[in-house]
Amino acid sequence: MPKALNGVRILDFTHVQSGPTCTQLLAWLGADVIKVERPGVGDITRGQLRDIPDVDSLYFTMLNHNKRSITIDARNPKGKELLEGLIKVCDAMVENFAPGALDRMGFTWERVHELNPRIILASIKGFGPGPYEDCKVYENVAQCAGGSASTTGFDDGPPVVTGAQIGDSGTGLHLALGIVSALFQRTQTGKGQKVTVAMQDGVLNLCRVKLRDQQRLAHGALTEYPQYPNGEFGDAVPRAGNASGGGQPGWILKCKGWETDPNAYIYFITQAPVWGAICDVIGMPTWKTDPDYASPQARLPRLREIFATIERWTMTKTKFEAMEILNQYDIPCGPILSMKELAEEASLRTTGTVVEVDHPTRGKYLTVGNPIKMSDSTSDVQRSPLLGEHTDEILRDVLRFDAATIADIRASGAIDGGPKPKAAAAE
Repeated sequence: MPKALNGVRILDFTHVQSGPTCTQLLAWLGADVIKVERPGVGDITRGQLRDIPDVDSLYFTMLNHNKRSITIDARNPKGKELLEGLIKVCDAMVENFAPGALDRMGFTWERVHELNPRIILASIKGFGPGPYEDCKVYENVAQCAGGSASTTGFDDGPPVVTGAQIGDSGTGLHLALGIVSALFQRTQTGKGQKVTVAMQDGVLNLCRVKLRDQQRLAHGALTEYPQYPNGEFGDAVPRAGNASGGGQPGWILKCKGWETDPNAYIYFITQAPVWGAICDVIGMPTWKTDPDYASPQARLPRLREIFATIERWTMTKTKFEAMEILNQYDIPCGPILSMKELAEEASLRTTGTVVEVDHPTRGKYLTVGNPIKMSDSTSDVQRSPLLGEHTDEILRDVLRFDAATIADIRASGAIDGGPKPKAAAAE
């Protein structure tokens, strides 16, 4: 079956997580992604957080599926020629180097556009134009600078970064949308363009409800926050623990086994339309008519008490038992699932959300699959490439070099990291 991005060729200059997340998604959608790596070294994550000696780490493999790898030494004149040749035949070039690095390599936007007026040059940077634009940024820095950390955690504790990689992976997903949008616009204009996403911007975009609440503060207390009614609100949005970010109050509650199982919890939302059902399920039918509990507004200053009462019920059930009962009444809830439980969940294997992949050097491992499900463009997950695995293939099939030319390129050191010594003359 044809895939959505069949025929699109991506020149992938990315490394670590934010950029590879973007290009992997494009590859899952059918693009031919050519990952450029340094000879003998490759993406730094190949060797980071290794669980098995001398093989590509899961950090690398889980971010680089469905790609082809070519090794090129950009400092070698012949290597730079190869890169220029690839720019000429690719639809998009994606990079997440430190600020100014691409320019120093000789690939300014003006030069890239000169080589290929139709190419999309897509970049991830830490910050946009401003006082911090030259700063290097990683995942947790982006979370802290984008408003996530200051609004995550409990009010009596320090800021907390989230386990979800919203700075790296989140920004990569934003960039992928920018690339496909630019490709669509090119069908109308015939021209390429620059696409840039700053990690700070991407995180703030995901924290928009907190920016909403920042403005609401000017008009009074945030009544759905746990600080209400007894706590104090300052001039910035406070950390709200496990409170819901929407208009329906929610909290994480203990379930049976919480004393020994760190994930024996459930998220419970006291949605107004099912309040009567909640009262019946937890054995508090009088709350349905009690003026202190009958309306959402009346419940707001009593949320701690309400959730404590609900928790006494949830503690008599496992998280799955509680979910089964609550779902019968359309009461919004969700079990706190561990990574072990998710890895073993059969339904996620069926949908391709979790996939087992076989790798030639590290063997079988689990990875996430494409979360985007399309009826006419199915995604299969292919293993990540070995370092330089497709170098000759790309030189032959993409740049159209013959065997003799490829041999000359290899002798120059452009693809193997150094010029090859000439053979001694026969005596």
